[in-house]
Amino acid sequence: MKNHVSVLNSLAATLISVSLFAQDNSNTSPTSLNALEEIVVTAHRSPVQLRRVASSITVISKDRIRAMGNLSLPDILRQTPAVGVTGSGGIGSQSSIRIRGEESFRTLMIMDGIRLSDPSGPQVATQSEHLLSSGISKVEILRGPQGLSYGADAGGIINVESNDLEFGKNFSIGSQIGSRGTSQNGISLSTNREGTSFSFNATDLQSDGFNARFSDSAEPDDDGYENRSYHARATAKVTDELEFKLVHRDASGETEYDNCYDSSFLVTNNCLAIYNFSATRAELQYESNASTHSVSYTSTKTDRDSLSLGVSSFASKGGLDRWEYLGTNSSLENFDFIFGVDLEQEKNGNNSRDNKGYYLDVLRDFSNDIFISGGIRVDDNQDFGEHLSYRLAATYLLNLGQGTLKLKGNLGTGFRAPSLYEIGYNNSPSAYPPAFGLALDAEETDGYEFGMEFFYLDKLRLEAIRFNQKIENAIFYDMASYSGYLQDIGTSRSKGTEINGELELSESVRVIANLTHNKTRRSNGMQRVRRPKVLANIGVTYGKNSLSLNAFYRVSRDSIDESFGSPRPLALDDFGVLDLSARYTFSENIQIFARVENALDKNYRELLDYRSPSRGAFIGAEINL
Repeated sequence: MKNHVSVLNSLAATLISVSLFAQDNSNTSPTSLNALEEIVVTAHRSPVQLRRVASSITVISKDRIRAMGNLSLPDILRQTPAVGVTGSGGIGSQSSIRIRGEESFRTLMIMDGIRLSDPSGPQVATQSEHLLSSGISKVEILRGPQGLSYGADAGGIINVESNDLEFGKNFSIGSQIGSRGTSQNGISLSTNREGTSFSFNATDLQSDGFNARFSDSAEPDDDGYENRSYHARATAKVTDELEFKLVHRDASGETEYDNCYDSSFLVTNNCLAIYNFSATRAELQYESNASTHSVSYTSTKTDRDSLSLGVSSFASKGGLDRWEYLGTNSSLENFDFIFGVDLEQEKNGNNSRDNKGYYLDVLRDFSNDIFISGGIRVDDNQDFGEHLSYRLAATYLLNLGQGTLKLKGNLGTGFRAPSLYEIGYNNSPSAYPPAFGLALDAEETDGYEFGMEFFYLDKLRLEAIRFNQKIENAIFYDMASYSGYLQDIGTSRSKGTEINGELELSESVRVIANLTHNKTRRSNGMQRVRRPKVLANIGVTYGKNSLSLNAFYRVSRDSIDESFGSPRPLALDDFGVLDLSARYTFSENIQIFARVENALDKNYRELLDYRSPSRGAFIGAEINL
């Protein structure tokens, strides 16, 4: 891996050297800036050109999502820079998404403005295994601490947009079948006319699965999964300046798994996890020439139940009620102000907690090439008091003839209050020393990154980033004795290097690649579990006339895991997985597609006791009416 880091450092030095000898940096080359003119929303919660954004951001388009062909959103995210996913089996099994090595509960996932966080679980995290790729048109991934606009515990953002509201009427049906008794059927419809729009997507997925656990050897059984998801959104122009938006989402999943306990506290493999999520968001937005103002209310509810031999063994409920005000103002020349207030109530069973947040983000354009932003946020948590977070960022564009070099850097801070479940568990009869009665403190985070992006004639994009993130007093579950939740006294770190690129070899062939080297450490100096030191992806896409072919290969190296009773973590084997997909357009209305996952039939695991899917083949069709 030292060789990889040397390559990155050499690349960075070369790019900087080239930029220093550029003859003219007063005007950026328009031929190299189409990508930089792309509008992204996630970085500042307001539409901003990518040229002004200092954060590391990955944008996944609808075309790329279709090219990958994966059924679940976590499988698509696996192939993006610095995103690690660990799954406990096949589709629908419990999954964790880590951006730059941080826990999934420090990653905020949003879909059409709805926070998908689930307070019914041990931490307020998204149950990402129940998110399907069907009906998604765009994903923006923001890496690094993003607590300023989104909340102090947001260590990374994944913003998902449902199907675009194209003008006119659109209706499509799709179906696919494949290995392990997998089938998916869905419909999508939308209409957009004269200021009023509506879209709806429904998906039904079923899979027989496979025997996920190595320890389930006496009477091995397949662990199946069912999912039904419905997502709708509507917009209506009240006046030329005033718009009303409404989003509703329902998702349910049933996952079979092994190793739970029956009423006699005996281990059984007849286990079923039931998940039901419902959310509604309403927003009223006013927009004038120089400012926007929006007020929204979102309510989410989650019901979960675990069944052993068909009898409920553990049930939980949770929810979020959230009011938000978001405003922008650009009346001052070269200044943009983004400000807001959010009032949130988190509920876990009969317990609840309020959090109030206030923030201001200022964007300053010093020229067409220099952009600086900064802001502060104050959170007032009912249980843990006030916390101040801040963020500073800057970008500088250099013209290199037919190419453009973007230098960027930012730093930010945040905190995470212990969840209601973590606090309650340590004070319950289920806990015992050393966790029993332990008072948990809030986690405090800070991180910085710096690097560069190089754009050449819209044919090449190359990014190199160094990042360093720290967490003070990280909370973790006691895997040594299952006593409850403990706290690392000291600093846990994730620091490393990312290199990402996209190259158009011809009008038909494009290559996408990324490499992340991440050195993680707990406060005791040991590597953090389930965080590979090396993640790499390479994708090759071919498209001509009616045919598109795609190959995606991902690599994971130097990861460890822990198990109950083991004094030290154990190493996981390195692996590489190849996925293939193809799509053929018969006519404007009919497409067929096929996919082979794990084409080399690699036997690998991301967690110690869990298998990952073997080779599988899938075929389907989509009809647009």
